[in-house]
Amino acid sequence: MSRICPLFSGSTGNSTYISGPSGSLLIDAGVSLRSLAAALEAAGGRIDDITDIFITHEHADHIKGLSPFLKKTGARVIASEKTLSALICAGKIPAGIETLAAESGKVTEIPAAAFIRFATPHDCDGSSGYCFFMPDNVKISVCTDLGKITDEIRQALSGSDAVLLESNHDIEMLKKGPYPPELKMRILSDTGHISNSSCACELPALLEAGTTRFILGHLSRHNNTPLLALSSAEAILTDAGAESGSDYMLTVAAPSSNRVTVV
Repeated sequence: MSRICPLFSGSTGNSTYISGPSGSLLIDAGVSLRSLAAALEAAGGRIDDITDIFITHEHADHIKGLSPFLKKTGARVIASEKTLSALICAGKIPAGIETLAAESGKVTEIPAAAFIRFATPHDCDGSSGYCFFMPDNVKISVCTDLGKITDEIRQALSGSDAVLLESNHDIEMLKKGPYPPELKMRILSDTGHISNSSCACELPALLEAGTTRFILGHLSRHNNTPLLALSSAEAILTDAGAESGSDYMLTVAAPSSNRVTVV
């Protein structure tokens, strides 16, 4: 049975664990190796079992623990060509580690699953989201760190059984909050982060296309709350005629958690 577990989600670090009948994989390593190993164990996994790690982009909250993780496991790094280049230039991939450049929209097979990469509009070149086609015919998608939802993203996510989707901020909290104007502008831009309302607007179409497990991720510590994110998502799904608990399951990925979603 396939599972997704956001181990860490937010500005302090990000990592998501996905497991299925043929193995397990990791998306991002934005915390220390010790924290990552402990979180994996709590989620029922083992760090030494990870043979492939996917990187969404090169920001520190997604790669902080990458180099120690690779030295420990020897796992292959999968990312866009531009992200791999940035990681190599920054010395984040030790010598001898295998890499795989993921092409946008191309289905590629690895031991744990087949996958496709799709581009996400963020303020770095080569930023990515991923869809995983598990051996038990389950589709799991991970999509965070994006300033807007594009048609490419909608097409990629459609038909997923479970989706981890960014719900970064409440717009009014952000506007009235303590961040400097330039940071607020960056977050609100088309290459920043999507709001609760932008995230929520995508959920009815995903539900109609078959998604029954929604995980809201990458919540801002200063400009959002889990209650606000959940309320925004539930309101629009209710307006669409869907009932929580019977038509769909909705959760929030905490900054540090081992909550597993079974798909």
